[in-house]
Amino acid sequence: MASDSARSDEASMIPSRILDLAEDIFHVVLTVLLFLVALGALVFTVVRLATTTPFFPAGMLQAVNDILFVVIILEIARTVIARFSSGFYQLSRFLIIGVIASVRHILSVGSSLTLSTGKTPEAFDRAIIELIVNGGIVVALVVAILITRQADRAPLLSTPKKLSKSS
Repeated sequence: MASDSARSDEASMIPSRILDLAEDIFHVVLTVLLFLVALGALVFTVVRLATTTPFFPAGMLQAVNDILFVVIILEIARTVIARFSSGFYQLSRFLIIGVIASVRHILSVGSSLTLSTGKTPEAFDRAIIELIVNGGIVVALVVAILITRQADRAPLLSTPKKLSKSS
């Protein structure tokens, strides 16, 4: 196999080590940018929390929504960082991000239903359908997380034995 990678380095115009280094630098820059975005979102959340009136319930619900947004950004950054240790992106981390995003949307739609008055029947029906769909997404993602965790714990299947030729 080492000869295959050596051949691919020779056939390529850019050695794979240089491409790997460039990719790592790109991921570091993206991670730093994600942290800066998370920091900005956190500052914005604190400012909005202090200035939203009335604090209950609108300010509290907005704060929870904003905090979950910051958590999503940090989880994406953690996923990029984890790539450095494992060498690949981990599916379970993206599934968890999906669960957080879906729950955030459920809270947002639920709070808009609770706080709004005078919604049209069509808008109310659309919001209920959004809640049902997002609830289904959460259930599907949680099942996917359970399946991936179970697959990670399961022993690797042994390779099938080759049939010997009988003469």
